[in-house]
Formats: sequence, C-alpha cells, structure tokens
Amino acid sequence: MPRVLIVAREDERVKILKAVLEERGFDCAVLSASVEAVNRLVVAQPPHVVLFTTETMDPTTAFGIREQHDIPLIVLLSPQDIDTVEQLADVDDFVFPPWEGREVIMRIGRIVKRREGASAKELIRCGDLVIDLARCKVVLGDKPVVLTFKEYQLLKFLAGNKGKVFTREDLLKKIWGWEYCGGDRTVDVHIRRLRSKIEDSKHCFIETVRNVGYRFSEP
Repeated sequence: MPRVLIVAREDERVKILKAVLEERGFDCAVLSASVEAVNRLVVAQPPHVVLFTTETMDPTTAFGIREQHDIPLIVLLSPQDIDTVEQLADVDDFVFPPWEGREVIMRIGRIVKRREGASAKELIRCGDLVIDLARCKVVLGDKPVVLTFKEYQLLKFLAGNKGKVFTREDLLKKIWGWEYCGGDRTVDVHIRRLRSKIEDSKHCFIETVRNVGYRFSEP
C-alpha cells in the first residue's frame, strides 16, 4: 500500500482521516513540525503522496519539496482556501472539506496509479533491485545504491539484457567504447565493485560464465 505523509496539525479531523487510511492498509504518518523535519522524513522514508494543509505548510514550500523529491501533492483545503484555490493550481489534486476518507483514498489511488503507469517503462526491476532510468538511480530494497557512472552504465546494460551472456570484449565496446585502450581486466574490476554494492547473502544478480564473460539473471 502507498506510504502517505500528512503535514497538518493533528486535530480531530486529521486523526479521523489517518485512522481511515490506516484501516485501508495505508502506511500513514502525520507531521506538523518544521519544514526541516518534513524534509528529513521525506528523505528517510519517501512517501508516495504528501497531503498538506495551507495552515501548516506554505504552498511555495510544498512546491519546493515536490520539485526536490518528485512527490505528488494533495491539498486538504480549509474553508478559507476556497476563494484562493486558483493560487494552488500547481498541486496534483485537492480535497474539499470535510476531507471524507473515501474521497481521499480515491484521489491518492488515482495519483499513484497514474504515476506508476507513466514510470513503468522507465524502471528495470529485478527482485529487490530497481533501476530508475529517468533519474539514473538504483535502489536495493528500500536503500539507495551509490554507483559510479561506469558502474551504473554496466548495471543498466546487463540488467536491460537479462539472461544474455556478454564477453569482456562486448562489455568494453558497449560501456567504454571502441577507442578504449585499457585491457579487459577493467571489466572484471568494475564487476567486482558492482557486486560488492548490490549483492550479499540474499542477492546474487551477476553470474560469471566461465571462460566466456558475464550475464545478469533473476536472483
């Protein structure tokens, strides 16, 4: 289920909304602290959607969080927001008072489904390993994997051609280019470094094909 962050004062309305979301299986957190605290939580546990009230977070600040972290925004409108709703045109959706739980769930579901559909072709998934081609990011489980540019290119190429065996010469040509003057030992070094970052006792992605080269396989 999607992870939802509500940036609002935890009054009775918000408590009821949080309870409804959790009853439907959502992982829901409420935060009314500083912008710095919101940013820290977004980085530590990125939500799928942020709900916020203008009483708690200024729209300009919310737009900054969305730009930085690429997280959709839904405004929980208060009565005083109705006359100025055009100023919130850049948010992804609105919920008018009294924030009825079924409507909020429907709006969250529409945003998540739309984003998943748009990004599905930009992701390479292999078990717990996800390569986000649009952002050049790699995640294993819930943890980001920090790779060098060549390591990322090597992983993207192998994972994008699962099951196919490539010789060291093939990989040199594909990743380093025809004019590269180094030996094929470079491939072995980068494979070893890549394995140290994405493999452990539970994960084994890159298979060595003896006397031939390497291939990427499902764990």
